[in-house]
Amino acid sequence: MSQIEIKDAAQLKLMRRAGLVVSDGLAAMCGAAAIGVTTRELDSIGREVLERNDAKSSFLGYGAEYGAPFPAVACISVNDTLVHGIPDDRPLEDGDVVSIDFGAIVGGWHGDAARTVIVGSADPADVALVDATREAMWAGARQMRDGGRVGDVSRAIEGYVKSLPVRYGSLREYTGHGIGTQMHMEPDVPNWYRPRPTARLRTGMVLAIEPMLTRGTHHTLELDDEWSVVSRDGSRGSHWENTVAITPGGVWVLTEADGGESLLGDLYAPLAD
Repeated sequence: MSQIEIKDAAQLKLMRRAGLVVSDGLAAMCGAAAIGVTTRELDSIGREVLERNDAKSSFLGYGAEYGAPFPAVACISVNDTLVHGIPDDRPLEDGDVVSIDFGAIVGGWHGDAARTVIVGSADPADVALVDATREAMWAGARQMRDGGRVGDVSRAIEGYVKSLPVRYGSLREYTGHGIGTQMHMEPDVPNWYRPRPTARLRTGMVLAIEPMLTRGTHHTLELDDEWSVVSRDGSRGSHWENTVAITPGGVWVLTEADGGESLLGDLYAPLAD
C-alpha cells in the first residue's frame, strides 16, 4: 500500500478536470469515426481537444526511455489490432471495429479512458463484443469500495464475461492500473481473477479499469513497430476503459461526462460538478 497513491478531495477534483478532457476527446473522435476517415485524422481531433483545454497528452512520447516513444496522442486500434495501435493514413472501412484509447494531463494529473465504436454497417457479433466489453468494465467499477480488494474488481470483470452465452478471449498480458500523478501506477488491475492476496481498496484510490476482449482467444503478438498488439488468431477485439475513483460516499467515474451517475445508481458519489 505504501506505493499506492491516495488522493485527497482537492486532488480528485483536479483529476476530474483531466477526466473531462479525456471524455470530450473520446466523444469527438468516436463521433468522427466514419468510412473514409483515417486514424491519423482522428488523432488530429484529439490533439485539437487537448490544445483547446490547455492539456497535455499522456501518450505522446510515452516510452521514450525504452527507445520507442509513442508518436500520437491516441492509441487507435482497428479490428484485429487490439490495443496500442499507431494512427496512420489507413482509411476506415465499412464494418471496422475501432478502439480509441486517450489520455490527458491537467495540472499534473492524468485521466485515461478508451471506447470502441463500429464504423458503418455493424456485424451483430461485433456489437455483442463491444457491449460485453463495456458492461464488463462497469461490473468492475461497481466493486470500487473502501475496504474491498483489487481482486474484487478482477473477479467481477471475469465473472461477467464468463456469464455470457458467447465465449470471449480476455487479454492477460495487459491490465488496468492505478493512475494519478503518473498514467501507470500501482496497483495492476488484471481482468481475470487470481486467488491470491491483492491490494486493499481505500477511499482516495483511483484505478483505470479496462477490459480488453476478443472474439477469439486471449493470445496476442506485438508488431515490429514495438507498439501495436494484434490477436494471434486474427480475431477482432474491443477495449473499454474508465478512470474510476473511490470517494467517501461511493464511486465517481472521472472520465464519464455524467460521472457515472446513469449506471452506478446508489454507488454514485461525486465530489464536484
